[in-house]
Amino acid sequence: MRLVQVLIPDGSRESVLGALDEEGIDYAVFEEVGRGDFEAMVQFPVPASGVEPILERLTEAGVREDAYTIVMATETVVSQRLPELVERFPGLRISREELYTRAQDLAPANSTFFAFLILSTIIATTGLLLDSAATIIGAMVVAPLMGPAISASVGTILDDQRMASRGVKLQVTGLVTAIAVGAVMGWVVQQTILVPPQLDILSIPQVTERTNPNFLALFLALGSGLAGAISIMRGAGSALVGVAIAVALIPPAATSGLGIAFGVPGAAVGAGILVLVNLLAINLSALILFYVAGFKPVDAGQFESMRAAVFSRIVIIIIGVAVLSLALGAVTWTTFQTQSFEAQAQDQIQREFDEGGIEGVELVEVTVDYEPVDLLLGNEPEVNVLIGIPRDREAPPDLAQQLDDLLTERLGQDVYVRVGFVEAEVSEEEPPNPPLGWPTSSDYAAGELRYDRLSVS
Repeated sequence: MRLVQVLIPDGSRESVLGALDEEGIDYAVFEEVGRGDFEAMVQFPVPASGVEPILERLTEAGVREDAYTIVMATETVVSQRLPELVERFPGLRISREELYTRAQDLAPANSTFFAFLILSTIIATTGLLLDSAATIIGAMVVAPLMGPAISASVGTILDDQRMASRGVKLQVTGLVTAIAVGAVMGWVVQQTILVPPQLDILSIPQVTERTNPNFLALFLALGSGLAGAISIMRGAGSALVGVAIAVALIPPAATSGLGIAFGVPGAAVGAGILVLVNLLAINLSALILFYVAGFKPVDAGQFESMRAAVFSRIVIIIIGVAVLSLALGAVTWTTFQTQSFEAQAQDQIQREFDEGGIEGVELVEVTVDYEPVDLLLGNEPEVNVLIGIPRDREAPPDLAQQLDDLLTERLGQDVYVRVGFVEAEVSEEEPPNPPLGWPTSSDYAAGELRYDRLSVS
């Protein structure tokens, strides 16, 4: 429910009150005793969804833009007339006037925006290097990226080019700044003892998951944009939704910066693509939702130009997302293929041992070294098999060749197989729950290994 106060311009009292009577609005009139060209103030309650149509009627009745109209949210309204009023103005969305104000409030001053952005990027970069999801999420609470994303869409819908332009500029310059901050911080920590020498950032899970973006990232961005738009339209949980938008943008931007600092171009490019896709998807979903919700400029004559601007921007964003989605599609496909091969290779070797095809030895571990980039470059998968063998037995001859032939035949792909043997003494039956100190796969790997190595061209 909203409480609306309007200062009635001189000569418009009769038409304004007549419009409210026609709409069935209960109001109170106060004589104007202050300065200005106003003869009275009218005050009335109305549901949030009814503010926009009522203000349109009052504009027709003579309430000009240079007058004062104040819309206030109310906490409690007690009246038996309320159900009838709510029934006349169904819906949950706010008026375009409130939407415009909220969008302005969400986009802070430049100094405030960049201060919070730099701080959130520093925290997020620290969380990436520490592999701490909690730290990264904490950084998102600080990040101020929801405001520019929403204001860019609101400015387009309401035909306010200044607001739209500022929203776009803040998003672009903000993310470029985040990448630069991540790069600078990455370079600085390399000059200290804060990270190990020759650190491979791709060994950090929080970094790796943002360097190989796939189509699931697109759903995150689209969902974040829709949630942001809904929260603004209905005034619910916008601060928490802002965290979701920041999660889609700041961590990959910081990851891209780390890729630059540590000299890993693949990480920098992969995370950069993720940033761009998320940025475009967030703006696309918010813009479409605001348009579908029926928001339009105050001046009816601007509607056609606004609609043309919205459609052109939607087309441009869709083209950008489609082009970048080629990279997402490639990563998604190659990741699926390599992980499927890994699972199939492990399953085939395990099945061969379970069915007794290889007797006298025990399968300890099977690992497959096969990355998406290997698939794109045509490199053969590397299958590493660790086998436990009793001390009184000889290693099976040509076992690597046997496993190579097995995988090539069943999976239809040339592979590189390496077999390592570790000597061990085992009882006839291994306990289901080994006691403390019982040898594990890592213990085998640390023992004396004998390799039967085969490379297949």
